Amino acid sequence: MIATQDDRSAPDTIGLGGTAAPDRIVPREPATLGDPLVVAAEMAVLRSVVDPEQALHAGRTVLAAAQAVGCVDAAVVALRAMALAARELGDLEAAEAHLRQAIATPGIPRQRMAQARLSLVTVRTERGHPLQALRVAALAWADLSRLDRAKLDTQRAVALAHLGRYQEAIASCDRALQVLVVAPGTIDDRRFLAGGLLNRGLVHAYRGDWDAATRDITACLEISRHARLDHLARLAAANLPFLAVRRGDITGAFAHYRAAENTLFGFPERLATMRADFAGALLAAHLPGEARALLSLAVPDLESSAALVALAEARLKLAQVELLTGDARRALAVAEQAAVELAEQDRVSWLPLAREVVLRARLALEGSSPELLEELIACADDLENGPAYLAGAAALRLVAAEAALALDDHPAASAQLARLTAHAQRGERWVPAGTQLTSLASELQARHLAQTSQIPVLVRQHALALESALQEDVTQAFRAVHDGLTEMGGSMESFDDPSLRAHAARAGERLAAFGLEMAVRDGCAEEVFDWAERWRAVAAPAHACGLADPGSVRAGLGGAALVEFVTDGSSLLAVLITGERLTLRRLGNLRPIREALIRLRYSLRRAGFGDGAAADAQVEPAAAELERLLLRPLQTELGDRPLIVVPAGPLHTVPWTALPCLRDRPVSVTASASAWLEAGQRAAVPAERPVMIAAAGPGLAHARAEVEQVLACHPGAREVPARSGAVLAALTSADVLHLAAHGVFHARSPLLSGITLADGQLMAYDLLGLSRTARLVVLSACDSGMAHTPTDGAPLGLAGTFLSRGTACVVAGMVPVRDEEAMAVMTAFHGLLADGQSPASALASASAKTGALGFVCFGAGDRTYTRKRDRPPTP
Repeated sequence: MIATQDDRSAPDTIGLGGTAAPDRIVPREPATLGDPLVVAAEMAVLRSVVDPEQALHAGRTVLAAAQAVGCVDAAVVALRAMALAARELGDLEAAEAHLRQAIATPGIPRQRMAQARLSLVTVRTERGHPLQALRVAALAWADLSRLDRAKLDTQRAVALAHLGRYQEAIASCDRALQVLVVAPGTIDDRRFLAGGLLNRGLVHAYRGDWDAATRDITACLEISRHARLDHLARLAAANLPFLAVRRGDITGAFAHYRAAENTLFGFPERLATMRADFAGALLAAHLPGEARALLSLAVPDLESSAALVALAEARLKLAQVELLTGDARRALAVAEQAAVELAEQDRVSWLPLAREVVLRARLALEGSSPELLEELIACADDLENGPAYLAGAAALRLVAAEAALALDDHPAASAQLARLTAHAQRGERWVPAGTQLTSLASELQARHLAQTSQIPVLVRQHALALESALQEDVTQAFRAVHDGLTEMGGSMESFDDPSLRAHAARAGERLAAFGLEMAVRDGCAEEVFDWAERWRAVAAPAHACGLADPGSVRAGLGGAALVEFVTDGSSLLAVLITGERLTLRRLGNLRPIREALIRLRYSLRRAGFGDGAAADAQVEPAAAELERLLLRPLQTELGDRPLIVVPAGPLHTVPWTALPCLRDRPVSVTASASAWLEAGQRAAVPAERPVMIAAAGPGLAHARAEVEQVLACHPGAREVPARSGAVLAALTSADVLHLAAHGVFHARSPLLSGITLADGQLMAYDLLGLSRTARLVVLSACDSGMAHTPTDGAPLGLAGTFLSRGTACVVAGMVPVRDEEAMAVMTAFHGLLADGQSPASALASASAKTGALGFVCFGAGDRTYTRKRDRPPTP
């Protein structure tokens, strides 16, 4: 986080380039208070906050004049001004060189030396030596006034925080603020008052006390703005993105980030630190893609500015990102580098965090071993010693228990699980009633209760489930998983942003997978379906209805079949529901399925780009192979029924209409059985006179002709301009909306996916504020149906966002489609739709007729959205 590390007895801020050591100064008589050179130097110090480049120039000018006349006071203050300006401009090495020159100046007054050391505390901390910074502060203390000591305390707090000594850091800030709040009230005093509040707020944030952090940083902002301390206000505002993420306001966080990015432009080290802090908050919010993007910008700038403290922290975050996104080898390398840097900085309390990433990466690369298990347990013990790391310690202890189980070391697993499940029942006492406690026992009790209270719910419930399973109590194990997922689902109801909810749900994936694993082991199709739906409901958008049961699904199917795919480790299973039966099938390993899907998508993309007959010929064998792996084992039960598909894992990108056995069959794709039932309720009754609106985007040769053909199918239909405002307005009034435009899919940031309109991209994020959307949306756009799924049940992209905002059915492209093919299939589709067919039936017939295989129907595609049109009598 971005701290104010200013000393303003004459101010202290941040840095640029080095100069050669000045010529030896021949001291003259001591300067008087009103000496013009000293006054000019002090003004340069104050100016370093507002205009560091001008202050650097002024400092050099004063320094040259002071050398010429032998004014030691003016020379020392000028060097401090240059150091502070250099610090502001991000050159920490030069800042330290200037300060050391000042301290080494012959004849320097003791108070001036103490002030230079005060500034050096900041620079040594940021250059990676917080322990040395505290020693410098101790040397300065004796020669400072009471007010200057308070200012020094605000700087010491930053060094203490980087060493993990948070309680001491807060005490240092408290002590300083008690003095500063009653100080005379000069601009310098207010600067340090605001800075002390900012530093204390950041220490609160390190400890996870977000309310206290917000209070202090908000107070800092108010004082800074009132005193027109624009630079300090920028520093405080730069921490708002971090705090907004921690409060769950992702949209607000990015707005704060854009504002902070603008205000910190020209201050590369400050901007890089802000980006790294924001990335850490995004990582904690389970948004690793966005965190990686920010860290890729921050790390090089921190390296070039030699901001070693912030750099080590940024590397640690990057290692955590690499581990979370599956690159264990890269995570190991980056975490080991971060550990070396942290050790060099004497930041002993941070080392367990780096070691945790190293051990998790090794576990992913090497698997369990007795030696690694011992290291995991030791690291969890070390993390437990830091109050801010208790939740991480619990999560790592659970990993250690699972590693012990993989080694069949049940005693070790039980010992670790017992540390997580002790006193899990609410209200249970740590000690039996009436037991007399010594003061030491009371202290141990308080510490233990503090630790157990910070065990995350999902970790505790997972440990309870594992513990019960070890004791062969399957019923209790299922109950523990159920309670954990229920509590997690309740805590996520307030998330309106589907991306935030989906990524936050990833925290419960391992618990849900354990419940599903137990259900699969029992081999009961109904239990597997129930657990798969239960997990999808946690990740689903907030509007989703309750859990579906096989009976309610059967009632809605009619003559159709529903296939819900389920992943169990590296295996794929399918639950098939028809009016007659409920069946569980194990389909095999995911790897060949994933490879077959890649081949099919590649061949369809080549065909869509018009690569010739050879490309078209590759589609058939690739599609037949994927069909063999996914649907052949279900063929007997499926027959020729219409199909409802609930994908899992990589299957969210399958172009289902390309599979041979599905080409003339109505197929609807949905995030869960519950979501399909709920979408069907929204589409239950077709409008008497449905409002149909269409728009043609730029850059497509046949878009205009396509829209004209579509409008001709629907009496009373109208066209709107292909501009964001007009399209968003149409969504609030239309029953059916058709968009013919280019589509763009962003796999790493799927809510930035969109369609190209005349005034730019209409992105998935733009849909989140809509109170109503069209019941049926047709996106005649390449890749507009693609989705990234952080977890099953939450497909993120354009189609998924429309469905989450209330649309019942979306028809969208899964691969590139040639313009003329899109026009042909959409003309046929709308003709059948206007005749009263369901979207799924209309798309199946239109695709079979035209040979265009790239479109898929999402949501309640089996319902009708228009009444059969009246045809003119035949003459």
